[in-house]
Amino acid sequence: MNNSSKGLVVQNVSVAYGKHQALDNVSIKVEPGEIVVILGANGAGKSSLLGTIAGLVERQSGTVSIGGAATSGFRAHQVVSAGLALVPE
Repeated sequence: MNNSSKGLVVQNVSVAYGKHQALDNVSIKVEPGEIVVILGANGAGKSSLLGTIAGLVERQSGTVSIGGAATSGFRAHQVVSAGLALVPE
């Protein structure tokens, strides 16, 4: 997956809550203006993925970048400043 996108790039992200693996090597790329749906059953990891992208959930591994800038170490308000906001339902 090319990391030079001006949109959102999530690459090989893994998240666990204690011993419970919520995400395992998830990758997604969203170009500016593109509409993407995250769909799945309860417990599939949708909220974990969105929380990780928004900087609210710590990831074990992988990278998230917005507009070509890696968000590693960003706090949630810095992710918003970079152009991404999480608005639940």
